[in-house]
Amino acid sequence: MAPKQAEPPRPIERVIRDVTARGVRMRVLEAGSGPALLLVHGFMVSHREFEDVIDAFARRFHVIAPDLPGFGESEKPSPTRYPYGIEAFAESMADLIAAFGVGRASVLGHSMGAGVALTLAAEHPELVTRLVVEDALCYPFPLSFKARLPLIPILGGVIFKQLYGRAMFRAYFRDDVFRPGAELPMARIDQHYDFFNAPESRESAYAILRAMMDTRPIVARVTRITTPTLVVWGREDKLFPAASAQRLAREIHGAKLEIMNAGHSPHEERPREFVSLVTQFLEGMR
Repeated sequence: MAPKQAEPPRPIERVIRDVTARGVRMRVLEAGSGPALLLVHGFMVSHREFEDVIDAFARRFHVIAPDLPGFGESEKPSPTRYPYGIEAFAESMADLIAAFGVGRASVLGHSMGAGVALTLAAEHPELVTRLVVEDALCYPFPLSFKARLPLIPILGGVIFKQLYGRAMFRAYFRDDVFRPGAELPMARIDQHYDFFNAPESRESAYAILRAMMDTRPIVARVTRITTPTLVVWGREDKLFPAASAQRLAREIHGAKLEIMNAGHSPHEERPREFVSLVTQFLEGMR
């Protein structure tokens, strides 16, 4: 008698909705059921950077994955109306948790989104059950010549808002985000660029870029975090050196540390391994 084959996992239903937080409309993906898990994306992308892990997480958790203000399909108000920066994003995430009525949530943030998650956990510990920070924006980081160009007074804004084309955008992900030889999710990268490539998107992203350069407010909050925390880092991260992972894990009391064989985005390079270690942590098994 032939062994019974395992049934394929049931497809995950995803719901897209618009939620207003801090007066700004945010596009949010919702999937799954169980304890709430908020996913906070990084710079120049949207919740779609989590595409490879959303369904796997949604089999165990109630996933809430927003596009931050200024990114993806969320509203992109003028910097005169919304104070783009890590603190403003953290307060928007606090509003979002309240809007979904989940009480508290585990929070997973990547890169810039990890800086948001750290700030949220420090300022609103009552909202964060467990914290996962992946290749986090936290400490001062080295800037390549290409990265410094947009920061040149006057000329930098012109470069970023008008001259930063698809080829340069792709090169950023190829050369800086993913490790050498990694398979690039090119369709996703192009989608990130399409959302970025509008005047209001570039204006928002430029305001955030400038705000991100001063990480002192994040550093000052790190030692205040009491939430159980997992620090995940790519060993070959070119943007934020892996030495920062060790420092961050030391400065957050009781934090656990996992170094993965990946670049700046382990959840995209090694999604199954990433989901496994994060799930074990969130469910209290490590």
